[in-house]
Amino acid sequence: MVNPKYKALLRVAETGSFTQAANDLGYSQSGISGMISSLEKEMGVQLVVRDYKEAHLSAEGEDLLPWISNVCNGERQLASRIAELRRLERGVVRVAAPTSISTHWFPGMVKAFERKCPGVELHLMCIDDEAELERALWHGDADCGFLVAPAKRALKTIPLHDDPIMVLLPPDHALAHVDRVPVRTLAEEPFIQPRSRSMQEAEALLRNSGVKPHVRFAVDSDYSVMNMVSKGLGFSILPGLLLEDTVLPLAVLPPHLEMRREISIAMRSADTSSTATRAFVQTARTWVAQRYEQR
Repeated sequence: MVNPKYKALLRVAETGSFTQAANDLGYSQSGISGMISSLEKEMGVQLVVRDYKEAHLSAEGEDLLPWISNVCNGERQLASRIAELRRLERGVVRVAAPTSISTHWFPGMVKAFERKCPGVELHLMCIDDEAELERALWHGDADCGFLVAPAKRALKTIPLHDDPIMVLLPPDHALAHVDRVPVRTLAEEPFIQPRSRSMQEAEALLRNSGVKPHVRFAVDSDYSVMNMVSKGLGFSILPGLLLEDTVLPLAVLPPHLEMRREISIAMRSADTSSTATRAFVQTARTWVAQRYEQR
């Protein structure tokens, strides 16, 4: 089991807050503070500098943090390896994924994985914030996860799919039946702006097309964006994966300036991941390849 004092220090370092670390780990603030103080006493150095409303690592804490992180990951890997050596019939793979992949890919992957490894449970962690998803992988809270490359942390990433960026138009729009949409022609039309992770791709396509959009609505939910476009309130730009199997009346067209994003599956380390995790990663790769070969 991971040393709770080490885990508390890692979370304080990540959040800069005893209160947030306590909330995240299920302790009281005084409990987290006590664990950090006990750890400092054991090591004989100050690890955290406590300010009025925030906390940050001391120089010694910064120096020791990578070692402590490696110890925590090593303990998780040891427990996983012991389980494999005992040939336990059951195991668990914790998979982190944004909503789009949880919706469109994960159910099919589960069915394929269950046929290969019926004794292994899959636990899905829906995380739309990419930084939080990478943090979960880096600290061992998730065994593997899906993200848009490139990763900001030094994770092992395996490319799965080049996802096209598409233009969404109302079904009765004048450009609804063209082969490719010249985005410049939409410069004066109302734009439904996604405020999710998809906003980065939308902004990049508009910028590269020389368009400063007239934002009519800025919407947190990609699925609300689709619905608003289908009702004729404006146009939008979203990744192709989000638009698969949609039943909404929409014209979904590639832009004249082609753009894609690379979806990958990631682990902290392929060498130290459990056999079950590696089996799921391989299942995911095969499933995605077969899905898009058939289209």
